[in-house]
Amino acid sequence: MGAANKVPGVSGGTVSFVFGFYEELIYSFRKINIKAFKLLFNARFCSFYHYVNGSFLLLIMGGSIFSYFSISLVLDYFLKHYEVYVWSWFFGMIIGSIYYLSKGFGEWNSKNSISLIIGVTVGLGISFLTPARENDNLWFVFICGIIGVSGMTLPGLSGSFILILLGNYVLLLVDSVNVLLHVITRLLSGDFDVLSDPIKIRYLKIMTIFTLGSAFGLVSISHVLGYVLKRWNQIVNALIIGFITGSLGIVWPWKRVLYLQEKGNYLIDKKGNRIVENYERFVPDFSNSETWFGLFYIIIGVLLVLTIDFYGRKKK
Repeated sequence: MGAANKVPGVSGGTVSFVFGFYEELIYSFRKINIKAFKLLFNARFCSFYHYVNGSFLLLIMGGSIFSYFSISLVLDYFLKHYEVYVWSWFFGMIIGSIYYLSKGFGEWNSKNSISLIIGVTVGLGISFLTPARENDNLWFVFICGIIGVSGMTLPGLSGSFILILLGNYVLLLVDSVNVLLHVITRLLSGDFDVLSDPIKIRYLKIMTIFTLGSAFGLVSISHVLGYVLKRWNQIVNALIIGFITGSLGIVWPWKRVLYLQEKGNYLIDKKGNRIVENYERFVPDFSNSETWFGLFYIIIGVLLVLTIDFYGRKKK
């Protein structure tokens, strides 16, 4: 989930949905409520741990954080050197996920079909929006935290891609993370002078506010989702399948970067504001071997999800 959440266009929520622990994830986050805080403030730590399904949350969050600073770095390398193949693999996994989710959905009535169409439309609409420019206002960063974490709780809606549209992907998921790692490394080596650097402090403030916004969004969105899943389960699931289907527009493997002027590792618009890549999608050239390898990895992605489904049913 950590690796998926970092990749623009891929939703960590989709991973939890396919692997079958999405509802437990939402249920566990809903347990972080007033009763949980009362247990915590009264030093009833064991009761708090069991009440919030602590073992599950620790594994999910620990795995996501570990993946974010390890597996996702490997993923960054492959995205840089084998971009078409990585996007093809994700594209195939999403196709497999759509089949997997639709197969066990049940009856498709008019309400569910309308929800599906709305989900697909919103997903595709988001994929063709143009990124905004970077904004480091702390209130806006807090909102980015709330929205960015949506990829963990809403399958098919990529939090990273939303951050690109808001203009803050590089600021929050690249620069701030790199500064945080640098500061932690310097502090562990005994160099506390790093805390007197105003630029480092600025990034640490941004990272702190973003984390607080993410935590707030994770709990609040989970409460809302838990409520609507309980009351309108099929309609919400149809909407989620629609979101996932619409996200295929974001992860289309064959696309080229559009930019006005390149400066270092970033893109600059006409006013000198740093922006992230915007993409132009195109039909692949079937005379090119890269296209056929891309199709091969799409099939691998589909088969991976179907294999997970097969072993899941066999285990039951």
